[in-house]
Amino acid sequence: MTWTIGQRASQRRVVSDADVRHFADATGDHNPIHLDEEFARSTRFGGRIAHGMLSASQISSLLASELPGPGTVYLGQSLRFLAPVRIGDEVETTLEIREIDPTRRRMKLHTRCAVGETVVIEGEAEVMFPK
Repeated sequence: MTWTIGQRASQRRVVSDADVRHFADATGDHNPIHLDEEFARSTRFGGRIAHGMLSASQISSLLASELPGPGTVYLGQSLRFLAPVRIGDEVETTLEIREIDPTRRRMKLHTRCAVGETVVIEGEAEVMFPK
């Protein structure tokens, strides 16, 4: 497969209450800011928010399914959590190729999750792409 610097892929997903609860059960992160509306209303967010890593996991999904695609191996990821994601928000995840090393089969990609015009997560992924 041939990739180019600047090549992009994106996907959208609405975060549901079930997603948040399943993620909490799968990870063991039962922080009440994610699960208890009464508790969450007393925080600076004024209500429940999704786990940051729930939205970040969409980066992994997009890497494996589209860019670079099946067989991709995750080597590293930097993340900056910039704003909360709430239940019912539609998160758009976007990847953009920044570097390609064909000899080592490595790629660096800019990663971004946004709700509307608000960037909620930004970072960089490093992957090994398939032959």
